[in-house]
Amino acid sequence: METAVAPTDAGALEELTVTVGGHHHSALAAGPVSGELVLLLHGWPEFADAWTEQLHALGEAGYRALAVDQRGYAAGARPDGVEHYRLDLLMSDVLAFAADQGADRFHLIARDWGGMVAWAIAAAHPDRLRSLTVLSTPHPSALRRAAATDDGQFHDLGYIRFFRRAVGKAENYLLRDEAAQLRAVYNRRIPADFVERAVARLSEPGALTATLNWYRGATTDEFDIPAGRIKVPTLYLWGSEDPYLGQSAAEQTVHHIDAEYRFQIVEGATQWMAMEVPDEVSAFLLDHLRRH
Repeated sequence: METAVAPTDAGALEELTVTVGGHHHSALAAGPVSGELVLLLHGWPEFADAWTEQLHALGEAGYRALAVDQRGYAAGARPDGVEHYRLDLLMSDVLAFAADQGADRFHLIARDWGGMVAWAIAAAHPDRLRSLTVLSTPHPSALRRAAATDDGQFHDLGYIRFFRRAVGKAENYLLRDEAAQLRAVYNRRIPADFVERAVARLSEPGALTATLNWYRGATTDEFDIPAGRIKVPTLYLWGSEDPYLGQSAAEQTVHHIDAEYRFQIVEGATQWMAMEVPDEVSAFLLDHLRRH
């Protein structure tokens, strides 16, 4: 691990490079290195800075919070080819991020695609997690069942089938007209400077394809993610205005948890709740972490 910027107060951000498996991942961290590790996984189409407000809050509370630009997102961790984005590799990266920080056990917080990876890790490696928190993304089995029984949920996941089948065409569609369609993915309540940074980075040669390869290499048209039952304390936050992940799958997630579980609906929020209502989300996270 290489530190680029060293802060003087617990809540300030550090810019890091985390190197695993020959890949160099840009990352942000906050809090004392002696604190319990909290690893935060972003989704698509965003980067580690989507967690900026939560990193500040966690660091100030004494945790060692780390958000990493994951495989395909970091310029130094962008292998060519769908075969490099299998779920097992994405999971291995996460465990390696924690090992790089010297943590045998850690708290895991994730959203969107990061959430899918987090559910799989919690099922396969419960001994590594102190707690699990997922924003927006239901347990994969709950989502798969909802998509099979609810026409609305099946329709709302149509973008996944488009990303998987329209290799090259999806990239052109999202980036044409100065990335108008990519910009449209972000909620209007998200800070404009965040959107512009993300769009600029995703417009780099090969970047958008690498991030879309998560859809192409790690899942199927049915969004089949192998994740078993969850045996670690879990907090699941779901936004009542989420346009893609419906309430049916959210409510069915409880049937896949064999541990202390809290399901919290964040009223008026979408999948971007970490940036829409950062203080509310941070309060939920800190309460959950303090309990475990």
